[in-house]
Amino acid sequence: MISAIHRFPDGFLWGTATSSHQVEGDNTNNDWWDWEHQPSRINKGHTSGKACDWWGGRWEEDFDRACSDGQNAHRMSIEWSRIEPNPGDWDEDALDYYRQILQGALGRGLKPVVTLHHFSNPMWLADQGGWTNQEVVHHFEKYVRKTVSSLKDLVKIWVTINEPNVYAVYGYLMGLFPPGRKDLDITLQVVHHLVLAHAAAYHAIHEIDPGASVGMTHYYRGMRPARSMNPLDRWVTGIRHRNFNELFPRAVHEGLIRYLGRKIKVPQAVGTQDYFGLDYYTSELVAFDLFHPKEIFSRGFFPDDAVLSGTGFIMDAPEGLWKALTYAHSFHLPIYVMENGVEDSSDHMRPRYLAHHIRQVWAAVNFNWDVRGYFYWTLVDNFEWERGWTQRFGLWELDTETQERRVRPSANFYGEICKAKGLSSEMVAKYAPEILDEMFPGKGPGELISR
Repeated sequence: MISAIHRFPDGFLWGTATSSHQVEGDNTNNDWWDWEHQPSRINKGHTSGKACDWWGGRWEEDFDRACSDGQNAHRMSIEWSRIEPNPGDWDEDALDYYRQILQGALGRGLKPVVTLHHFSNPMWLADQGGWTNQEVVHHFEKYVRKTVSSLKDLVKIWVTINEPNVYAVYGYLMGLFPPGRKDLDITLQVVHHLVLAHAAAYHAIHEIDPGASVGMTHYYRGMRPARSMNPLDRWVTGIRHRNFNELFPRAVHEGLIRYLGRKIKVPQAVGTQDYFGLDYYTSELVAFDLFHPKEIFSRGFFPDDAVLSGTGFIMDAPEGLWKALTYAHSFHLPIYVMENGVEDSSDHMRPRYLAHHIRQVWAAVNFNWDVRGYFYWTLVDNFEWERGWTQRFGLWELDTETQERRVRPSANFYGEICKAKGLSSEMVAKYAPEILDEMFPGKGPGELISR
């Protein structure tokens, strides 16, 4: 067997990503808690409950695990409803607890990357119309100013809004997230407010801490025409890509929202990214289909020979990450892969998925692209939004009844990668032997990327 390693530079961030509502537990004052307790909103009627019990203190043992596994960073989020339980009512105890968590991360050698909005909103904001009400921009800026002013000495990388394309489409067009709307005009309004809120937050953070690095995370879903020579398949694939993948990156780059033929100028958003935050999970084929008018006469699906996750939610498609990185690189900004992962309760697919996708990140680094970090989603199984507990993304398994954590082989695999600052043939032989011949040796950059 050939012995080789794909090395990453010193200073590269290796971590995992989490979000407040998915790990803290008992977030009773936000719109997701309310949503979970409505009939038929969550798969199998699941609720977040104690989640991973981080608010009860179990973040400490999970950070210990991350540290012992060689990680040097962690991406987490702040729960707005804890900081501002009522309009203008600031909970200093909650801020102090987040300070304790951040100090705990730093004390373990984990550089914190902190998200300020990760899908959940205070109930008082939801009652005012949430992101359909333009006042949300003012409210969000005030919350950001309070939070960043309190924590700026501990955090240097801020994410203003997580996956705004997912949030807008799932909450206001598809009805999968609260408030469950299905209205195109309302969706465009929400997109506008999200861009304005991000821009306001960006400028506020730099006013408070000029040295901070600020951006969004953009969810990129790989798409290619089901029939490459079919002009209708190519046409609908382009429409889906532009209106989902490119919507927010272009808005904060050009100062212009382009959505399904509509345009809104947002000049204050121009240049409000210090880095490109990239979230990538999978890719799909796209076909023109007259029977799907609400999806722009298109249908997304996986090929018959796809390697799929346990519930069929994710296909192992590392070439899509390469395309996503290529797109991110076109903005000439530092890149962080803020989320990448797969749901796999048996941990059968995850090792090969990890190896495949980390290799694509290495290929970009090897081309001297400014890729600075990789965050696997997620550290411990957590509450996966409308899918509840039916999907398990964690490197560590969680027993929701006992809060016991059980190590999966992938945690050890990722730990070896983090400690070595690279992916070796020996690691692949140990954890994903079925793809060893595919990954080592490679015959050149072109082959490395395409496989």
